[in-house]
Amino acid sequence: MTIRTLRDYGQHYRPRMACLKNVEVFVVEMQDPKSGVKGADQKLNVTIIPHVINGQDILAWIVTKMKVTTEEAQAFGTMLVAYGYIYPLQNHRKLVLVPDSTLYRFQVPPNICCFQQQHYDNLHKWMNPKWDFIVMQATEQYKANKERKKPDRVVLDCQERAYWIVHRPPRRTHSAMDYGLDRLIDPNAEEVTGEYCIHSVYVPSVLLSFVKFVTTHHNHDPFLTTPVPSNPWITDSDEFWQLNSRSVDIPTKLSVERWVLSFWELISDPRGRVDFKLFLKKEHSAENMAFYEAAEEMRWGAASAIPEKSQFIFNTFLKPGAPRWINIDGRTMGLTVKGLVVPHRYVLDAAQTHIFLLMKKDTFYRYLKSPVHKDMFYNVSSSVSVPGYVLPVPEVSGP
Repeated sequence: MTIRTLRDYGQHYRPRMACLKNVEVFVVEMQDPKSGVKGADQKLNVTIIPHVINGQDILAWIVTKMKVTTEEAQAFGTMLVAYGYIYPLQNHRKLVLVPDSTLYRFQVPPNICCFQQQHYDNLHKWMNPKWDFIVMQATEQYKANKERKKPDRVVLDCQERAYWIVHRPPRRTHSAMDYGLDRLIDPNAEEVTGEYCIHSVYVPSVLLSFVKFVTTHHNHDPFLTTPVPSNPWITDSDEFWQLNSRSVDIPTKLSVERWVLSFWELISDPRGRVDFKLFLKKEHSAENMAFYEAAEEMRWGAASAIPEKSQFIFNTFLKPGAPRWINIDGRTMGLTVKGLVVPHRYVLDAAQTHIFLLMKKDTFYRYLKSPVHKDMFYNVSSSVSVPGYVLPVPEVSGP
């Protein structure tokens, strides 16, 4: 758990700023068993994590050690988290020091493994004289990893997530170890444009997926199929725009057919979202879409309105006994409510994703079988349908 004077793999190859040497000395002092920040075993959900410290203790120790104000200590603590010397155990995306009971641990170099077949073969070629030893060592590490207890696995998972958020390779870097004077890429060379490299994906699978997508969306693409009744860009008729406006009362048959392709197509169409809301209202689950839209408004809205919107969302959807309480699992609910203490744009991501998948895997298929969708399909104008087009029938087997 202690930061060692010998730097880890990434920092061994990566030039470091001079000021970070003093920071590393300071972090080592923080981990001193007698005079450092006191750590203890903490229970996270149902798992006991060893050697855990909280943000309040870190802040108090920095204030006492450096004799600075609370604001300065919090800024310095946030820098320690941002540079990866301390990592949070719960919210890996929020790399700040929160001065409360939020749990943190000191960082140590994680295990680095090669998982791509091409890189594996190259490594085999480069290390051929010592390959037997490497395989034996990797086998032992794999066995040791399987025998670890659950608290150790949770700690290593959180540790590696935080490590790679901070130490992810720079853009256009072909190798995660491409640092230092002997780097493989010349930083002064002109960037080559127009060339793309696909890693870890079997190219025929990509082509098959692309062909399937084009075949499915062929009749809905104005570049592949002539828009009906006419193309408003090359004719004097604007009937196409009128039939496909956002506020149209009765959508075209082609629009309704597109709703069947996927749940995202349905809610991306304003008229389709209205129809889906009508179905949710009849099923007494309209709060799901209302929460999804409120989370979208908070994410893309003005920053000054975030505190007010977060309070409204908490009182309306998340508070016990709320008028439109949403049904999500306890862990997601706990993390979301705790994050709303210091709200930001992405604090509702976990809950929003849970609700989106719930509607996609369950409600969407029931909507396709419901009288609401069938009545809409039979009532749309058939005059703008593409001749010979057959309505695609999705697999309505449920989640």
